[in-house]
Amino acid sequence: MNVGPLQRVGTGLLSLALLLAGCGTDDTNQAVDVAGGVPVGAVLALTGNANVYGQDQKVGLELALKQRNGSGGINGRPLKLALEDSGSDEPGANAAFTLQINRGVLALVGPTLSQQAFSADPIAQRRGVPVVAPSNTANGIPEIGFFISRVSAPSSVIAPMAIAQALKIQPGLKRAAVFYAQDDAYSTAETTIFQEALKEKGLEPVTVQRSQLNDQDFQNQISAALRENPDLIVLSLQAVDGGNLIRQLRELGYRGLIVAGNGMNTPNIYPICQKYCDGLLIAQAYSPELDTPANTAFLKAFQAAKGGAIPPQLTAQAYTALQVIGEALVRLDKRQPLAGAPLAATRQQLMEEILAGTYATPLGEIRFTPEGEVIQSQFFVAQVRMDPGGRSGRFALLK
Repeated sequence: MNVGPLQRVGTGLLSLALLLAGCGTDDTNQAVDVAGGVPVGAVLALTGNANVYGQDQKVGLELALKQRNGSGGINGRPLKLALEDSGSDEPGANAAFTLQINRGVLALVGPTLSQQAFSADPIAQRRGVPVVAPSNTANGIPEIGFFISRVSAPSSVIAPMAIAQALKIQPGLKRAAVFYAQDDAYSTAETTIFQEALKEKGLEPVTVQRSQLNDQDFQNQISAALRENPDLIVLSLQAVDGGNLIRQLRELGYRGLIVAGNGMNTPNIYPICQKYCDGLLIAQAYSPELDTPANTAFLKAFQAAKGGAIPPQLTAQAYTALQVIGEALVRLDKRQPLAGAPLAATRQQLMEEILAGTYATPLGEIRFTPEGEVIQSQFFVAQVRMDPGGRSGRFALLK
């Protein structure tokens, strides 16, 4: 079986997509075209500040595509995956979604950021195109509509675990300083969850400091926070601004525990906060130590491709998103051949198939609620351990 490459589509076509977005393209009379393979699209942030996530996700998609096509594709036809760069903003995601949908893809993986999802997912919902989100953790994503699902557990499930672990490490914690980006949907949603978890555990949020996604200098916020003598710092920030804030926190003298949210759940933070990443606590939805056949196969494939490195959560989640779509397509095609079938009806049937399935994935066994929320039972908390040189490290799982 020819695996076939993941197809990267030129971003110069986005201007055309922006024009088509307002044209109300009608999919009703189109048929599924499988001449070059069964078409699926992905929209990732491969440029801009969020590219640190998108690049991790791209690796996961490549591995999942290779696995699916190496195992027979979609009942003998290759799965064809077109990848579109959304950049790191909402207009880019909107344009990329529209472009992919107009190509006749059966489903979409993406976008990378929750902020982008709240803007782009309604486009897919209106057009009746299944979306499996690999990394959108903000509250309210599946509620956008029937065609929207995610394999990324929501912050409401994950975030409180890191607070509990911090208290396990240092039971006397009392005063927390909270930081978040007020112009980011993920950050604003997660910080609310963190603050509620702090109060439930008997900790007082003594100060809440706000920033913007593109901020680089946090001295004013940090100085204001340190005047409150916190013994715990809680961050809901993306990788770049969060990494810079951690480095500046340590440089300005803070020596206590730091808890970060899902936005910093990538090894790409290491070159940003460097040695100051050490000790950072992050709850995770993936463990490379999970002893299941699905994770063992994924880990082996990743390490073969990346020279023995440990796969990050975002790579495992992107792999899982495409795995889910691929397995649902196999089941649907066996029941009702995809070739030449009405496109709109097939997308509807595929979404129903996605929601009905149970999947053995690198994340463990998952399935979905009728609303598209992932049901996952295994979660973890890790602490960053930096190497002596301060340029690389690992997420060490805590018991």
